[in-house]
Amino acid sequence: MAKLFLMMASFSGLLAVLIGAFGAHGLKQKLAEDMMAVYQTGVQYHFYHTFGLLAVGILLQQFPHTGAFKLSGWMMVVGMVMFSGSLYLLAITGTRWLGAITPIGGLAFIIAWAAMAVGVYQAVGR
Repeated sequence: MAKLFLMMASFSGLLAVLIGAFGAHGLKQKLAEDMMAVYQTGVQYHFYHTFGLLAVGILLQQFPHTGAFKLSGWMMVVGMVMFSGSLYLLAITGTRWLGAITPIGGLAFIIAWAAMAVGVYQAVGR
């Protein structure tokens, strides 16, 4: 599982750079300022949670049987898709209903970080 999350973090980082560069160079002149800010928020949270997913992979190398770390990793992935993905699509398409999906992704992020805290409590210092 550690290898899977480390690979996903690597791929996620690659995507975050590509998506961020696309926004900075390909969309800057095409999107309204408010939609560019929405897009940029998606990129920021994508990067933050890529690093979180990387941390989960590293923690799972040390503590491979800690279920809370596995939950944390999956919730980071779900959060990136739902939170950042909905913001990317909202900014590009202007489809406002996509904004209703964003908080579900935010909740996944919250669960991910809480699960990481539980995992650390369970695994470290036993």
